[in-house]
Amino acid sequence: MADPKGFLKHGREVAASRPVPERVKDWKEIPVPGSLLPIIGRQASRCMDCGIPFCHNGCPLGNLIPEWNDYVYREDWAAASERLHATNNFPEFTGRLCPAPCESACVLGISQEPVTIKNVEVSIVDKAWEAGAIVPRIPDRLSGKSVAVIGSGPAGLAAAQQLTRAGHTVVVYERADRIGGLLRYGIPEFKMEKRHINRRIEQMRAEGTRFRTGIEIGRDIKATDLKKRYDAIVIAAGATTPRDLPVPGRELKGVHQAMEYLPLANKVQEGDYVTSPISAEGKHVVVIGGGDTGADCVGTAHRQGAASVTQLEIMPRPNDKRHPVDQPWPTFPMLYKVTSAHEEGGERVYSVSTTRFEGDEEGRVQWLHLVEVEFVDGKLVQKPGTERRIPAQLVTLAMGFTGTDQTNGLVEQLGLELDERGNIARDAGFQTNVPGVFVAGDAGRGQSLIVWAIAEGRSAARAVDRHLTGASDLPAPIRPTDRALAV
Repeated sequence: MADPKGFLKHGREVAASRPVPERVKDWKEIPVPGSLLPIIGRQASRCMDCGIPFCHNGCPLGNLIPEWNDYVYREDWAAASERLHATNNFPEFTGRLCPAPCESACVLGISQEPVTIKNVEVSIVDKAWEAGAIVPRIPDRLSGKSVAVIGSGPAGLAAAQQLTRAGHTVVVYERADRIGGLLRYGIPEFKMEKRHINRRIEQMRAEGTRFRTGIEIGRDIKATDLKKRYDAIVIAAGATTPRDLPVPGRELKGVHQAMEYLPLANKVQEGDYVTSPISAEGKHVVVIGGGDTGADCVGTAHRQGAASVTQLEIMPRPNDKRHPVDQPWPTFPMLYKVTSAHEEGGERVYSVSTTRFEGDEEGRVQWLHLVEVEFVDGKLVQKPGTERRIPAQLVTLAMGFTGTDQTNGLVEQLGLELDERGNIARDAGFQTNVPGVFVAGDAGRGQSLIVWAIAEGRSAARAVDRHLTGASDLPAPIRPTDRALAV
């Protein structure tokens, strides 16, 4: 235990944020550089090293949180990095982007504010990069087996790195022009600067992983040809089919899916455009959807100089604190959350449903019509007399995703079965109905968290390694593979 009285002596402190007037003028990350180091030792000391560390269970990766908290308190950063990387390939991603279910499961959170696990995590990995402690781990020998990984998001990258380190020849195929999946083009630069992805890619290249961008499996290369070429395939293509809003006026110019809008803003930061082809500058922006993707649209619109930003959510406003019956500790609660984007301005409207869009003579959206809704007998119904319209010259639909892409031929060409939610079906060992074809991340589990994607990538890699060699020493947080593959 770092400090037996640490949780009694210190309260919760988090990274300081740059002032709103400063940060909305650029695309740099929100935290004040260097603001964590003076406080992070105190925060690590608050960890009680519980007899049953529920944070392990709260984290899908099974991160060894009390162990690296203790090392941070003792300023043994090398040991902290080793323990952190023992369970997580990319802690600089999760430390910036994960909603931290580990903190919701922290035992200290029963009576106080939980340990700032995310802040400790990102401090460890950033320190390790600065010290040059993160180096390529090149396998001692090659297995002679080859694996194709389809998709380069967190699940695909985690699977690829693990399989490369096991000695297999791994090639990652990405349909976009750069590696990273939604990490690259779905996450705004102000939440995670893309230099963090770039240096991980260089580490993976040095380890032996090969990358092929601008290639969509199913269109550019037949999936059946890929299967003939490789000993195994890991599908980590995500759940990229967006949920649409089929209301009158949906076809108007200016109504876009969030994943049409956000990638263009990121491409500006990559130098592909001077200004985004879909810009919020000077416009009244409405974001439909109250989740993290919606918040990303809000923050992006602020930086593009929107005249106003309104975020709509069909569900009621969440509670400020846990409900002891509906959301008991240590479950992950659905609470009212103020993100950095919300701190920067805009209005959030709950319990409303969009009924139609109204445009001008040139077919451009100008107004959004909505109505208030409420639950009656467990169903959302409209409240009579609450209809109104709000200005909307740019609308982004951030209502989630409904499953993996079925338009490019990948699913059909391989003859893959789908589950009732439109995800690629797999068994307990991450294998599809086609032998040698595995699936990891959102493509198999549906829209989920980055931490789940990495956990599934690591677990699928173990399953593939076992499939190819008959056994596997690869660590994995999800371990039904032993039982499933032993049958």
